[in-house]
Amino acid sequence: MATDPHQMSDDLVLELPSDVRSIEHAVQYVIGRCPRCSEEARRLNLNLRVGLTEALSNAMLYGNHRDPSKRVLLEIAFLQECIEARVTDQGNGFDPASVPDPTTPENLMRPCGRGLFLMRKLMDEVKYNDLGNQVTLVLKLEAGGLEGGVQA
Repeated sequence: MATDPHQMSDDLVLELPSDVRSIEHAVQYVIGRCPRCSEEARRLNLNLRVGLTEALSNAMLYGNHRDPSKRVLLEIAFLQECIEARVTDQGNGFDPASVPDPTTPENLMRPCGRGLFLMRKLMDEVKYNDLGNQVTLVLKLEAGGLEGGVQA
């Protein structure tokens, strides 16, 4: 486990093919390896599961364009106060600010932006690298009560 609570550790590292069929198994594996998942199972089963699923599918579909020769790197740090999940694809990246808000009336029927919206609503922090091919999801774990995100 990392000694610096803000530093990403190598608690769990998975390299996945750009195949959406691998997502469910990978997410279930992460949830199963989480030391605090039993304590906060309801929140983790919604927030972490959905947020991670969206990040992985975006990396495979949009980042790697389903290219079977490209991989997605998933790094999970189980820290004392949070879980950090870093998803990196081998694509050219994108500007998250350029993705339209799916909740505005003119975008309600457009399919883009929903995954990013869900990640922002379900996770406590969503950060991108400068290139835009890596997203870090942070879900805070607080004793005696959880803040942020959606609580089931």
